[in-house]
Amino acid sequence: MKRIVLGTLAALASAGIVTTIGVSGQGRVDSPGVITAEGGVPALGHYKVPKMPWGEPNLQGTYNANDLQGIPMQRPDTAGTRYRLNDEEFKRRVAQRDQNVANDNSFDFTLERGEEFEARFGTVGGAVSPPPHWLERSRSVSRVSSYVIDPPDGRIPALTPAAQAATEQRQQAQAGRRLQLNGVEADWTTDRSNYDRCISTGVLNSVTPKIYNSGSRIVQGPGWLAFSNEMIHETRVIPTDGRRNLGPAIKTWMGTSVGHWEGDVLVVETRNIKPESLVNGQPLSGEGVLIERFTLADANTLDYRMTINDPKVYAAPWTVRLPIPREEGYGFYEYACHEGNYAMRNLLSGSRAEDKSRADAKAR
Repeated sequence: MKRIVLGTLAALASAGIVTTIGVSGQGRVDSPGVITAEGGVPALGHYKVPKMPWGEPNLQGTYNANDLQGIPMQRPDTAGTRYRLNDEEFKRRVAQRDQNVANDNSFDFTLERGEEFEARFGTVGGAVSPPPHWLERSRSVSRVSSYVIDPPDGRIPALTPAAQAATEQRQQAQAGRRLQLNGVEADWTTDRSNYDRCISTGVLNSVTPKIYNSGSRIVQGPGWLAFSNEMIHETRVIPTDGRRNLGPAIKTWMGTSVGHWEGDVLVVETRNIKPESLVNGQPLSGEGVLIERFTLADANTLDYRMTINDPKVYAAPWTVRLPIPREEGYGFYEYACHEGNYAMRNLLSGSRAEDKSRADAKAR
């Protein structure tokens, strides 16, 4: 279905029904639109966004989040309410990037040592993964201290008692399942994550930087906007014509979204996210809603903000901000996920072979 949507968008564009005008250039992770002169968060909508021919703000373009690598979701306690890293903190982040690049390009790597490298460096590089030198690292390191901007200390509010109890139950169930499998990798597909199964990365994870495939793309037409993520090739077509969101009977991996314009800011209400599709490690309740805000921080930076509001899960709402640089020359490719497709079949066939081997050994 997603390939059909993207193909349809391309066909509409070639027919002139969808316009593809945009602002050329490349963004910078710490431009004046990203961090104020005082080191704070610029006001939402301070930049005057160019307009499409039909009058809506023009957010179209290709954006690449690679340069946001290294920014934590929550701010370190030592940073307090500072949105901007000081010089010493910035040097440490640059040093970590440089070390990652050195690890990626280590001549010590071989396929036979893939699992060792993955355990040491926490990256892909196993026998069925790309080699480390294939990874993409930030070129311009950001001084942004955390994705969370509200509360002002950059910390995610506490879970409610009910959500904390549910989290502990899930952890116990997962541990019990691993014991039940007794070393077998997977009994069925549901023993693997949505990401392993090439299903979805979820709404929040879709915009955060990866070590490859960190691109996002926006295409617009009158009354709608399509937001595509390179990773897992997920595309959300968001109507902006004033319609209401769907009722709770229909739930999807990325939720259901409707948008409206508030000046130069696209405000999107996203609901009905499947509980298996976690938001920062937590399933949202039926009352959970994500309020996303899309605009430009400057000519070449997408200012993306998401407020997570679920009174049954969190003690208070909280907001993340990702200033994603524009990069029109970025190679935005189809994410076919062949590795995951083959891996599921191989994992399950291997598990069945393990079952047979254990049964044969027991019968002897």
